[in-house]
Amino acid sequence: MSSAAANTARTNAETNAKTKASNALLRLDNIAIMRGQRLIQQSLTHDMKAGGITLVTGPNGSGKSSLLRAIAGRLAPAQGSIDCNVPILYVGHQDGLSPALNGRQNLQSWAKLNEYASADGEIEQAIDALNATNFADLPVRVLSRGQRRRFALARLCLGPEQALWLLDEPSAGLDIDTSQLLDRVISRHLDKGGMVMAATHLPLAPQTRPAILALNDINGAAA
Repeated sequence: MSSAAANTARTNAETNAKTKASNALLRLDNIAIMRGQRLIQQSLTHDMKAGGITLVTGPNGSGKSSLLRAIAGRLAPAQGSIDCNVPILYVGHQDGLSPALNGRQNLQSWAKLNEYASADGEIEQAIDALNATNFADLPVRVLSRGQRRRFALARLCLGPEQALWLLDEPSAGLDIDTSQLLDRVISRHLDKGGMVMAATHLPLAPQTRPAILALNDINGAAA
């Protein structure tokens, strides 16, 4: 290859890389994550565009939950930068529900707290999307783990269409039928231009052909 051709190829590659970065709504650049005084991930780089889904995989202790918390702004990365140009909705291991309220009231309270103007009809649609209507009026404290998880996930349906959903083991506690409902909810969100990043040991929305961000255990902890 001539010098001129090589320079042209290099310029084209740089232009394509810049274009790809400019189209990204989420960009992780050279991220390092600490847990206490221990480095658990380093040099993580990843981009996501509208309609994209990424599954974060890896053994226990590799930093999957910590990465989601860093993107959500709950944990500062030790190095690198995180740029997100859309609203973020985070569902962690804890469901974050008030045990004294029923499921419907929890959704109403969450929408009001986050200034999402959700009409009663939208609340009911969110409840129905996770098949939680039959126990929506029961206090959360009497619900099973899977039933509580449905209301935690139903909140996602009340947020902005273009939001990035950060989901930490979203299928935990769900039966097969409800997991399939969650897959459909995710597919609809992606079809509307939203994004999903999920840390999971289980299959999630396989019909959407997720990208995989595989984290290695750099400290050699057991899976």
